[in-house]
Amino acid sequence: MLQPNIDLHGMNVLITGSSGFIGANLVMELLKTMENIHIIGMDNMNDYYDVELKEYRLKQIIRLADQVSGDFIFVKGNIADKETVNTLFQKYRPEIVVNLAAQAGVRYSIENPDAYIESNLIGFYNILEACRRSCGDSGDGRGVRHLVYASSSSVYGDNQKIPYSVQDRTDCPVSLYAATKKSNELLAYAYSKLYQIPATGLRFFTVYGPAGRPDMAYFGFTNRLIRNEKIRIFNYGNCKRDFTYIDDIVAGIKAVMQHAPSAADGADAPGARHKVYNIGNSSPENLLDFVTILQEELIRAGVLPEDYDFESHKELVAMQPGDVEVTFADTAELERDFGFCPHTALRTGLRAFAEWYRSFYFNQIRE
Repeated sequence: MLQPNIDLHGMNVLITGSSGFIGANLVMELLKTMENIHIIGMDNMNDYYDVELKEYRLKQIIRLADQVSGDFIFVKGNIADKETVNTLFQKYRPEIVVNLAAQAGVRYSIENPDAYIESNLIGFYNILEACRRSCGDSGDGRGVRHLVYASSSSVYGDNQKIPYSVQDRTDCPVSLYAATKKSNELLAYAYSKLYQIPATGLRFFTVYGPAGRPDMAYFGFTNRLIRNEKIRIFNYGNCKRDFTYIDDIVAGIKAVMQHAPSAADGADAPGARHKVYNIGNSSPENLLDFVTILQEELIRAGVLPEDYDFESHKELVAMQPGDVEVTFADTAELERDFGFCPHTALRTGLRAFAEWYRSFYFNQIRE
């Protein structure tokens, strides 16, 4: 295993997308476990999905920050706004940057491509440029010491080799979203090689859990079922997804943050302090099995009635453009370097989601 070369205690950490699903959970984990950490959270709070959910997560963070030794500062802003990004870097001088801000979603990239170019390309470029200037202009050794950024399993496209390995080809994306994430990896590699910015990309595999994204299947299915609507199961149920629980994902990110890649520990190529890892559960689940467990846990939590006629609310349909049949992470490198080992069973994770869903939506808990 690689040994940490960064001590997060007392450090200035910028987390973009801090009111998003992964971002908010990462902020709270760092506040709980790292003494005197200074976290700057940035999020544009857009309405891609229910803003109330983002506000709920932000309130949780603020409440927690009042109880720990670290502190949290929230900046509402868009990473595509270069002036905002530059001002933030100049004012708060982050030493670690975790870029999770992005326009997410495969299908939405077909409907609204402009949002992906703005956030995922222009926004990420602005982050890279700010990191470069911090390293060259700070003069006191307090530039960015490690950039960790979100990539996606979507970069593998319709790769037929299973499981997906970081050594596999990723030059055949099947959606604009996937293309922007692959572009992020290429840009980060170039900046790392040119300016010696240590950077690590994480290819996420279907993250789920309480207070997740409503556009994800498990959340969307639940919303439709309680409205007595049919759910559509793509590729006639012949899909598998590497569902990864949010706590496991956050543990992996936190471990990666504490080791900036160097040439000595096997960076991607000579002269570039850059690494890419898969971060997933390494155990794909059949979508029909997943839906069955979700139904059972929604009934157990009282979200759906005991006699709910599930079969009449299920519709098997063809594959959607941009989707792939299977996602399956080979996480051997992340396990080797950081001891990454997801341990949350699918039923356990969906039970936690179902219980949260009932408390949030049925009991109207939003404070």
